[in-house]
Amino acid sequence: MGMSCRRFLDRAAIVTEGDVVDSGRPRPWRLSTVHRVEELKSIIRMIPIWAVGILDITASSHNHSFAIQQARTMDRHLAPRFQIPAATLSIFSTLAMLLSLAFYDSVLVPVARRFTRRPSGITYLQRIGIGMAVGLSANVAAALVEARRKGVAIDHGLVDQPKAVVPISVFWLVPQYAIHGLAEAFTSVGHMEFLYDQAPESMRSTAAALFWLAMSIGNYMGTFLVTVVHHCTSKGGGDWLQDNINRGKLDYYYWLMTALQVLNLLYYITCAMLYTYKPLETMAGGEDEESRGDGADLTAIKHGEA
Repeated sequence: MGMSCRRFLDRAAIVTEGDVVDSGRPRPWRLSTVHRVEELKSIIRMIPIWAVGILDITASSHNHSFAIQQARTMDRHLAPRFQIPAATLSIFSTLAMLLSLAFYDSVLVPVARRFTRRPSGITYLQRIGIGMAVGLSANVAAALVEARRKGVAIDHGLVDQPKAVVPISVFWLVPQYAIHGLAEAFTSVGHMEFLYDQAPESMRSTAAALFWLAMSIGNYMGTFLVTVVHHCTSKGGGDWLQDNINRGKLDYYYWLMTALQVLNLLYYITCAMLYTYKPLETMAGGEDEESRGDGADLTAIKHGEA
């Protein structure tokens, strides 16, 4: 947050003529306490990091949908007469996330704590950054697997048979699911912890709401991005996301999402380097403490002005 912005917000806590009624109580819409101004500053500081989650979800929101479409064209047999449903592959993402969380808490945190001397091992921002770096490799894996799948379809003359089974195992899709689950264990959990820890004490209950708001906006933006890609690429007759994925260029879409994630990671690194953690809370208590602080803050300001 720039110095000019901080000074602008600080003016909300300076007593001027007409800010206080005859009874001595401040007018709520004209004068604020220093404590509340600092809370607003904390929220504004969080916005750039919070926005990172939107672009991260945008780049990965439709990956599972497209992966299911790929899986339906691949060999899903576990036995001669048994094949797994295409949608069940998401279990590998869930398993990877659960195993990663267990590994993080039982192994990574104790090891990192020896070097950083932090109770949490690494900071919330470092955890998010690791997850973002891992997450973009999921799209790289998805692009490579799709190029391989389409190459097999071409070799066997199945390009114009969208319902035909391409002779390539569906388990080629497992790495991208597993990497995505690993990334979620760092990014999503780190994002939630960051919002909860850095939110003002009186607004910590809204930290989860901010997280899910970023998720929602990211999903809407992901849908919009798919629409834009479909519209722009269909003009030249080479639609990337057509119904027949053997004729489409889904791998190009994955590479586009990878590029978006790289840009988002660079933006995040810049924001993380400039971010200043909020100072430790020295006041204990809830609404009663805050109500007592109103008068104390105003008194301090008046003495300062005098």
